[in-house]
Order: sequence, then structure tokens, then C-alpha cells
Amino acid sequence: MRVTRLFGKTTRDVPAEADTISHQLMLRAGMINQLSAGVYSYLPLALRVLQKVEAIIRDEMNKAGSQEVLMPTLQPLELWETSGRVKAFGKGLFVLKDRKDRDLVLGPTHEEVITTLVARFVQSYRDLPQMLYQIQTKFRDEPRPRGGLLRVREFTMKDLYSFDVDEAGLDKNYDIMLNAYKAIYERCGLPAIMVEADSGAIGGKASHEFMLPTPSGEDEIICCSCGYAANVEKATCVKGVCLNDKPEPLEPVSTPGMKTIEEVASFMRSRPSQTYKTLVYVADNNIILAVIRGDLEVNEIKLKNALKATDMRLATEAEVREAGLWPGFVSPVAVDGFKVVADDSIDSGSNFIAGGNKPDTHFKNVNYPRDFKADIVTDIAAARAGGKCARCGGTLNSQQGIEVGHIFKLGTFLSTKLGANYNDEQGQSHPIVMGCYGIGVGRLLGAAIEQNHDDKGIIWPMPIAPYQIALCPLYRDGTPVGEIAEKLYAEFQASGLEVLLDDRKESPGIKFNDADLIGLPLRVTVSPRTLEKNSVEVKWRNKKDSELIPLDQVTAKMVEWTRSRPK
Repeated sequence: MRVTRLFGKTTRDVPAEADTISHQLMLRAGMINQLSAGVYSYLPLALRVLQKVEAIIRDEMNKAGSQEVLMPTLQPLELWETSGRVKAFGKGLFVLKDRKDRDLVLGPTHEEVITTLVARFVQSYRDLPQMLYQIQTKFRDEPRPRGGLLRVREFTMKDLYSFDVDEAGLDKNYDIMLNAYKAIYERCGLPAIMVEADSGAIGGKASHEFMLPTPSGEDEIICCSCGYAANVEKATCVKGVCLNDKPEPLEPVSTPGMKTIEEVASFMRSRPSQTYKTLVYVADNNIILAVIRGDLEVNEIKLKNALKATDMRLATEAEVREAGLWPGFVSPVAVDGFKVVADDSIDSGSNFIAGGNKPDTHFKNVNYPRDFKADIVTDIAAARAGGKCARCGGTLNSQQGIEVGHIFKLGTFLSTKLGANYNDEQGQSHPIVMGCYGIGVGRLLGAAIEQNHDDKGIIWPMPIAPYQIALCPLYRDGTPVGEIAEKLYAEFQASGLEVLLDDRKESPGIKFNDADLIGLPLRVTVSPRTLEKNSVEVKWRNKKDSELIPLDQVTAKMVEWTRSRPK
């Protein structure tokens, strides 16, 4: 491809609307164009990257034994009502009506559609296992589209679904997909970390995310040198044991004007770890009390999952008062009529301090379960860097990342609701056991740039670069630069190399700056100076220094270098 024929223009200006590095660089490099909030056109350079990623994904999915299908974007809303997931996705669903006033949605995902499809064609255990996938457009009405391709309303996704007769079959296919995902990111030249994850609105049992580490990532990864890694929404830690003295009698204490854990602990000559704090939430329109040790923080995702709630938020001060509770002095002691969810740290010691449920009062010597009852006791604590690893006892660390893949063990949640069953050898009917495996292809492009760039522009990994080589002739009248460049262009293409020839009559600075901005892995420069030595100058995009290579060796060297990189 010649730059003079390439659709799209580079620009030096940083677009005001671009709030991430990848968004800025893709706009500046002429790779994408925004049509409306969260909706983009892929220009030729970006589309080539997208197609390369899709080819790698297809190859790994096919090698794993799955088959490609293509399902409709338009889905009947009644399917979602049957599955019970309309509330879970909420306003994220694009809902519309056809001319006959029937309700439809633009598919945000395809579990419902694939489950009904499999229910149509699978009747017997002999028809299983199956793995089916597609690469297709999805729609989600994000409240705040941002980051260019990182959070959009229309996007390309690879979604694969596995169908098995039992949990053992699901475990096997889950491991197959897990390894296929690792191979995909490796072949793309993108080091990804697999972390334990929350299943979110899709539901299911075990779940893992694949993260590209980058300081600009919106997700926090909690990890340990022993190999443990989890999304902060899922991560666990050692909470430790506090003082475990003999339980003393419950006693109210006057604590005038003291509402925070630190104030109360200091006044009582104790520590935050010897206190209980109680947060008031509204979950599905019901007041909920969440109780946790004072030195810990509530992980709201864990709490929401424990409640199996669709909607959940902190209660306002007015709502707390309307419920007959006192802000700053709430506890589960001596109150009735509220569901109580307690972190498992509540029994890590004895004689805790808690709110007194009236102004300027706290209780001391609160002991569970003597002084209050909890409807649910589970881990609802947020793990943080500096805590102790629950696996090895080492110190937890934190880093930022961008999610580029998510896999789930769905089990029989959807197959039961949508009637996807099979008959066993005795003719008994059972729900099919399902798994779900997704990669946001467009998001992977944005994440790759967030992970691979410098102050000059993008640095594409070789396997997914739009072109492998930027060929930059520095034309000068009376020299054979143009003739040599055209000869190399033809040789490169004949050797199967992907080359972008900058045939513009521009200055070296403009050509080099654009080459760095677009970020092709190799730059080959033909100039009067290099031709004096019968050579060309070759520079890797991610290296500072360049080297001269003889003209009669450069094509072979380019073939060698492009093929020696991960594929």
C-alpha cells in the first residue's frame, strides 16, 4: 500500500475529546473515526489489525475443536424475559419495536440465542459435547462511553459457548478454552495475566478474566509472587485474628459527636480492628445492613452477589433515618426487621465495639452470635495491596490492567430456563451444562496500544501490526532513491512482506514522525546518504538505534526478522 492512496490522514493535534492514550493515538494516526458517542468507524489501518486478531482467534478456536456460526443481532425481548436477565442488564439493553409492535433487543451477548439454537438440535447425550462460536457485532447502551474502543456502545466480540452432559465435561472444555486464550494473547504479542473474576450480569460459577497490564487500565489486579491473581472485585486476603479474650457483658458507652471508626477506636483506647462498622444499603428496594470489621472495607460486588441483588447502592442519610436508624451509630445489635449480611471477619475476635443505635452512643463488648444474628455470613471484604495472600501468606501487590477476555462456567442456569435438555442413556432428561467464553476484539486493539506506545506514537507487536514495514524513501532530484524504493517495494511484496510505502514528497521529519505515530514494527529508509554505501537504514520501532543493511541483503533480512517474531 502507498501512503498517497491510503484512506485516512494523520494529525499532529491531540483531539480534545480523547481521554485515553489509545483513543488519542488512533485518532491521530487516522485509524478510527467517531460517528456518535461510543460508535466508531474502523479505517483501513485499524481494520487490518482487527482482521489479524480475528484470524488468530479463529485459528485457535478451530484448533480447540469448536465450530463457527453466525447468529442474529436482533433478538426477541421475550427470550430475555424468559431467562430473567432483563433486570440484570437493565438500561444497558438497546430495546426497540418492529412495525408489528413486537419488542426486540440489539444483542449485547448471545447466551439466550445460542441456548435456544442448541435446544433445537440437541436431544441426546450422543449430540454432546459441542463448542460453537461467532465473531459478531454487539450492542450495549453504556452510560458513559469512554476511552475510544475501550468502552463503546457498538463493538465486535468473539463469543464461544460450550455444551456438556455434566460438570466434568464443562471442566474439560473450560481448560481447553483457557489454554486457547493463553495462546491467542501470546500469538498477538500481548502478555496477558489470567485472574480470578466476578461473573457479573452473565452469572455462573467459576470465572476468569484476562488482563493486559498497563498503568492506564481501569481495573485493579491484586496479585502475589506465588502466582495468585484476581480482579479486585473477587480478590481475597488473610484477615487475621484480633484479641480473643473471654466475652464480657454488653455495655453502652457515651460517645458524644464520635461517628468515625478512628474517632471511636481512639476514644475507647482500642484499635479499628476491634470495632464493627455497619453500612446501610438499599438492595432491590430493601434496607440491608452490611457488617464488617472496622479495619476492613466492604467490597460492594461481593455484597451484591451475596444478596443476589439486581440493584444495590448505599442508602442516603434520609433513607437511614426513615428506617429508624441513626447515621454514624448504626449496628445490628438490638435492631429488628432488617436483613443482615456480615463479613466472616465478625468472629475473628471478641469484645468488639459497635454502634449503639442512638445518638452519641456505642456498645462495647459486642460478640457474635451472642449479641446479634446475621442472615448471611460470607466474605464481603475488599482485598488491598499490602495485605496478606490467602494462598501463601505473602504480601499482596496491586497493578492496573485492561480486561481483554472473560470466561465463565455457566452451569445449567440458562439451559434450565430456556429448555435446553438432553436425554441420557436411560432416556432421562437433564439440563445441558454450559460455559461461556468472550473476547472483545475492538477493545483488544485499544488495550494493545495502551500497553505498547511511547511519546511518539503506537508500537505495534509484529503479529498484529497493520503492516510490518514502513518504507520511507527520502527523495532528492538527481538520485536513484525513487527507483531503488520502488524496486524494494516490489521485492518485499513478492516475498510476502506487508509494506507501507511512504511515496509522498514530504520532508524526512514528517515521514519519520508519521511512521512512529502509526507504529509499524520496522522502518526501512532509502536516502542518498545510505545509497552512497549501497545500503538502507533499518530501525525497529521499539529501539533507539538503527543499522545499515546492504541492498542485496535487505529483503532476506526483512523476511527473517518478520518471521522470527511471535505469530
